[in-house]
Amino acid sequence: MDRVLTIVGARPQFVKAAPLVSAFRKRFDHTLLHTGQHFDDAMSGAFFRELGIPRPQIHLGIAGGAHGAMTGAMLAAIEVALLRVKPKVVVVLGDTNSTLAGALAAAKLHIPVAHVEAGLRSFDMKMPEEVNRRLTDHVSSLLFCPTRVAAKNLAREGVSKGVFVVGDVMTDVLKQMRKPARAALRSMELPRDFYFATVHRQENTDDRSRLLSILEALGTLPYPVVLPLHPRTRGRLKSFRLKIPANVRTMDPVSYTQSLGLSLGARAVLTDSGGLQKEAFLLGKPCLTLRDTTEWTETLEGGANRLVGSETATIVRAVRTIERNPPVVKPGLIYGDGRTASRITGLIKDCLRSW
Repeated sequence: MDRVLTIVGARPQFVKAAPLVSAFRKRFDHTLLHTGQHFDDAMSGAFFRELGIPRPQIHLGIAGGAHGAMTGAMLAAIEVALLRVKPKVVVVLGDTNSTLAGALAAAKLHIPVAHVEAGLRSFDMKMPEEVNRRLTDHVSSLLFCPTRVAAKNLAREGVSKGVFVVGDVMTDVLKQMRKPARAALRSMELPRDFYFATVHRQENTDDRSRLLSILEALGTLPYPVVLPLHPRTRGRLKSFRLKIPANVRTMDPVSYTQSLGLSLGARAVLTDSGGLQKEAFLLGKPCLTLRDTTEWTETLEGGANRLVGSETATIVRAVRTIERNPPVVKPGLIYGDGRTASRITGLIKDCLRSW
């Protein structure tokens, strides 16, 4: 069997990898490599267990540090792993430092790279994720785009060879996880009406004024806010000496099913997470994105998702708007039909035969 290696490192990648790993194991000699970017049980182990992902055969244990140091350490360690495993294809997902390090290590060893979620663009180069996804796309041999918009982004950059519009693996995951998510929602003690919020992006958490402005907005909303705290956010709240408003209920990082459950139960989602924007859209929930740009531009149609930045007044005004006139969210087949993992697996298999 052909040998394929998949690289993961952060929570969003664990979710995306779940249907892919299941499909790959049936048709390839598959190796899963975990860089360790998200390393503790709440951010890593619990996700593997609930999504049914097998324990990674390779765990690098690389976490923390500045972007350059982290990416460099991953690049060196992944190169050693690739020389040992000798895969015919390396699969990377999304836009994290693990994604870029894996793609560079493979490309330098002349191993074809398959990028899942290729072609996404926020057009904001201040975002580390935008840098990672652009560079990864330009060293990849197979570019699996979730939508036609993503494929058009690549075409504008002169990338057309090896590009396939396959749908989004998150649609695959949600088809399987809706029932467990509803059960998770019922198991949590929550207010009858609430908003679900997450804040973890560097541009928000590392800027005291932006983080304070977001907190002030959450604290003045008409219903309670449930806010699971990312480790980075918890640390910044402490170092900036910021207080949590009385209206906001914080909790430790939640599992994937709990996160989906919170989205299902909430009146609206407020987040700076790319994945959560898309999940809210697929679940039919209004979303307010605490950023100035988004790579998931399809979610903006019809007001299902709104870019509100970090200004208190803008956020509060947007919440009042969706409370008065809730948007009708109709995802349809924009992000695929739930068979994306199978489609990707087949395309990799076909390409391996022809290479």
